[in-house]
Amino acid sequence: MSKNKSESASAWSSPRCLPFNIIDTISIDNIIYRPISMGTRPQYTNKNSIQTLRQGLEEYYTCNLNLTHPSTQPKDFGKILLAHDISHVIYGYETNMYDELKILPLTFWTSDFKFRDWLRERQNPSVNVMYEDLLKRYGLIRLYSSIFSQSLRLVPEFISMWLKTRNHKTFLPFLNLEPMLDRSLLEIRQEFDLFPFIK
Repeated sequence: MSKNKSESASAWSSPRCLPFNIIDTISIDNIIYRPISMGTRPQYTNKNSIQTLRQGLEEYYTCNLNLTHPSTQPKDFGKILLAHDISHVIYGYETNMYDELKILPLTFWTSDFKFRDWLRERQNPSVNVMYEDLLKRYGLIRLYSSIFSQSLRLVPEFISMWLKTRNHKTFLPFLNLEPMLDRSLLEIRQEFDLFPFIK
């Protein structure tokens, strides 16, 4: 791909996690995405990103083409899956095991979606889709060994996050984040006091 072509992609619409040699362009919902470089972090993970939530979500799906898209699921579960995906963007987390393990407790502590809500939603058979995505990505043995090793590594961070959230007062509306799609990530993160949890 020529230098000019990669520069013509807007700053927010570039899937920064795809290598040049996989594809030249991707079109999702009539938006053209051009790969920049392998291993570069997506822009939505930048603490001070001024992307809108919608732009960050588009980048997230472009960088994670192997994930199940919420639109392919029954409406009730699709809503939960979309909220989970939006949370990745708002918290600036990628889909590696470290970030996946971190996002659930952080959601309980900084949004209106609590552990009891998660237990209730676990009864939904469609929830298996998330587990199947993880199995496809890691394989059974690698999945559980990764969960174990990353959990040990995360213990100090879990304690730190819990201490920081003890007096948290402004909670993200987990299942009602869509009205925020056209607001900037910076503004949302400021409003809900999320900067302490984004590196």
